[in-house]
Amino acid sequence: MIDISAFATGLSEIPEEQFTDSAVLEYMRDNPVSIASLDPYLYFNAEHYTRNLILHTPLFDLMALCWEIGQKSRIHNHTNQRCWMGVALGKVQVQNYHVVHHDTATRFCELTPTDRYIIDSDHPAEVDSGEPIHLLVNPPAFASRAVTLHIYSRPFDACEVYDLKSKSYQTVSLSYTSELGVLTSEVAVEKMSLA
Repeated sequence: MIDISAFATGLSEIPEEQFTDSAVLEYMRDNPVSIASLDPYLYFNAEHYTRNLILHTPLFDLMALCWEIGQKSRIHNHTNQRCWMGVALGKVQVQNYHVVHHDTATRFCELTPTDRYIIDSDHPAEVDSGEPIHLLVNPPAFASRAVTLHIYSRPFDACEVYDLKSKSYQTVSLSYTSELGVLTSEVAVEKMSLA
């Protein structure tokens, strides 16, 4: 296990031309992050998972997402950018989706579920560039909070989210609960105690 600051430094040292799916995924596998070192970023909210920015560079954003038991993301994409996901605490499940039909004029979108898998501290994953639409969930059956690490390259501040019932999608802006350890949102949060 390494400290998040050492992890971030090592990630920053990967040259842009080598910042590929396999290189970053291998780096994550070789450098699991100590949960104790994430203390400044461990903010939880009872209603929704939190997004906590650790490092922003022109090449990538590194963030910690904190999940209460039972929380899940909306079905979303990553605006044609690369993304990798690791776990510092607990585990989460990923559900991928295939686009059956997508109409930008009407915002109609039909999806069908495809692969489902679990990521934990020993098994980071990359978002499938061929099927980048997915959701993450911390199911009640896992019976634990979860903290995931995400790397977006390049950084983006909006994405598409999808509604299976209405077969529609919309573009939403993304924001952080905290940036560099400082709260930037007014949502009620609980700071996780590692004592």
